[in-house]
Amino acid sequence: MPARHRVLIIGKGDKPGKEQEYLFEAKGYQIISSPTFKKAMDTIFNDPPDLILVMADMQDKVELEMVQAVKGGIYCAHIPFIIALSREAISTGIEWEQYPVDDFISKPIDYTELFARMSLCFERMQRVFDNNPLTRLPGNTSILKTIQAALDAGEEVAIGYVDIDNFKPYNDRYGFSRGDEVIRMVAMLLTNILRETDTRKVFAGHVGGDDFSFMVPSDRATQVCEKIISSFDALVKNLVDKDDLKRNYFVARDRQGNEQHFPLPSLSIAVVSNHNNRFRHYGEVAEAATQIKKHLKSLEGSNYLIDRRKPSD
Repeated sequence: MPARHRVLIIGKGDKPGKEQEYLFEAKGYQIISSPTFKKAMDTIFNDPPDLILVMADMQDKVELEMVQAVKGGIYCAHIPFIIALSREAISTGIEWEQYPVDDFISKPIDYTELFARMSLCFERMQRVFDNNPLTRLPGNTSILKTIQAALDAGEEVAIGYVDIDNFKPYNDRYGFSRGDEVIRMVAMLLTNILRETDTRKVFAGHVGGDDFSFMVPSDRATQVCEKIISSFDALVKNLVDKDDLKRNYFVARDRQGNEQHFPLPSLSIAVVSNHNNRFRHYGEVAEAATQIKKHLKSLEGSNYLIDRRKPSD
């Protein structure tokens, strides 16, 4: 758990006593208290806490509107929000569309359960904000954690980096909407092919833009790369105009603004294997993959290369 999460506790009636405050401290949480939501607003907007715990039932319409304002805002929507409710309030039914909170806990509070729910809120928020909004695939934080965990465990895995060739000129020629279709298609291919290829530990992530990452058991790397490339090359034909498909190229401007002929989009897949525990750190994997991808990008069409060098090579 990250050190010293700041927790803003709102409500004067049944806020934690000294004993509970010690429990928060022991769990690495720093408590900030406010008797009302109105008084807490300056703290929320000027010095945002890491989590908000509301002890009141928020029967007050003004307080409910403040909750909606905080969760509906751009800068504070990411703050996990837990509300403590009486059992009577829960039993009568909660109209959750009016309560834009992330979790609730019943009163009197079981602090062991509360700390578990707080940890879950932090994890959930990290997942939500890490996922790519276009493809819904996990982003860089999840990619790094997954690969590093595999390296730390000494697993023999293959880690692939997928890059769409000629994507920028394609975007310029066909527009962002068609470009997004290509991005989503690659995401769909990755997830479906990994799921079909192996039931063991697999992973797919979206690094950003037209770059993706995946992880499979090393003995499946060749099969996965060939399937991804054959599927992409077949499907991408549906995302270019007939004339461009017939010519096997399209015209767009390069980075200097000059018109150029560009080959149809293809894939470059750089794969590094952790055979013989070659890698210890995620950065080493990324560096090796970058070297391979640079070579692949100089080739025509879709290509993949699996780096199987040993530690001494």
